[in-house]
Amino acid sequence: MANSAQAKKRAKQAEKSRAHNTSMRSEMRTATKKVVSAIEAGDKAQAEEAFKVATPILDVMARKGIIDMNKAARHKSRMNKHIRAM
Repeated sequence: MANSAQAKKRAKQAEKSRAHNTSMRSEMRTATKKVVSAIEAGDKAQAEEAFKVATPILDVMARKGIIDMNKAARHKSRMNKHIRAM
């Protein structure tokens, strides 16, 4: 447990940051799942629309350091590849 005022403040900040990151990660996963479900359903128009929504979300997650830049690029590349193959 935190003993100093500084440690108590850092613990509070860490908890707030963790909650925010969890929420952002959840938003990213939801956007990604929408693209994947549209691809599996075979609806190219809906998949493209969902991809346009998911792309900036992935970019923001990477920029904020919640996920790695390469992970965001990998997800975008794979989703785009599946959409183009439809």
